[in-house]
Amino acid sequence: MATISKLAPTSHAHARNPGLPFDAEAVEDIHVNLSAVERRASTLGGRRSVKKDYQAAWLLKAISCIDLTTLSGDDTAGRVKRLCAKARQPVRPDILESLGMSERGLTTGAVCVYHTMVETAVKALDGSGIPVAAVSTGFPAGLSPFELRVKEIEASVAAGAEEIDIVITRGHALTGNWQALYNEIKAFREACGEAHLKTILGTGELVTLRNVAKASMIAMMAGADFIKTSTGKESVNATLPVSLVMIRAIRAYEEMTGIKIGYKPAGGVSAAKDVLGYQFMMKEELGTEWLQPDLFRIGASSLLGDIERQLEHHVTGRYSADFRHPMA
Repeated sequence: MATISKLAPTSHAHARNPGLPFDAEAVEDIHVNLSAVERRASTLGGRRSVKKDYQAAWLLKAISCIDLTTLSGDDTAGRVKRLCAKARQPVRPDILESLGMSERGLTTGAVCVYHTMVETAVKALDGSGIPVAAVSTGFPAGLSPFELRVKEIEASVAAGAEEIDIVITRGHALTGNWQALYNEIKAFREACGEAHLKTILGTGELVTLRNVAKASMIAMMAGADFIKTSTGKESVNATLPVSLVMIRAIRAYEEMTGIKIGYKPAGGVSAAKDVLGYQFMMKEELGTEWLQPDLFRIGASSLLGDIERQLEHHVTGRYSADFRHPMA
């Protein structure tokens, strides 16, 4: 079996991002070559392909990077507990045994929930090493009063969340008020304390890739430990062109500061074949280190079920029904 090392989730091994002072001139100097980005993204799938054992290994690695998510209005404690059980055992034991992976301790990278479910998830994951991520700051629109958004972060951290997924005020980016966006994210970073800050840009609502690039850089300057595409609630969520722009912003920030920032595509990544494209892009643009869960996460709910079906097909030669791989 062609495996990739370190399948189990790792703690955040990298130094926290201290951020940089706001630099309006550096932000205004950011440009994006749209045709070059689209060309690079469109050729990725055709130039890279993995099959059989190698594909299974990439998919197992993808599982370890999933933020297994439930963000529905009808969430209950029971559903969250079942989701946490799936995070602990994301693939059926018989499939893992056939792959020679029974002893590798494979889990998802995190479980992501609303604030009201943080305490439930923390208790359900006790002893597993799997962190709880809480969406915050008026998710998904991010338009609740600023003071309430800060208090929501503080409440989630107090309840045990180790990661906070905040949403930005998209209006700041759309009007070019980069100072206001910087100040907002910096305040959210301070409210997080020791919890890692994952900043959701809502890229489907930022109109241009240049806005995406600028918002990415502002988020990192303000102290974000991860930058994330979407809430999953927009009409357009994660795409490869948007991902390429954000990943190259991460590379530029590392060149400036030496600090490694994580990346999280979210929304619309529901098929195993789709996640491979994001993994290939991470490896080619940033290197193998960014294939680990402390620097790469995938926000998903249904993706895990499709990956598990693909792994069963790899083992048995047959596709099974969805109900054989329940999420919760």
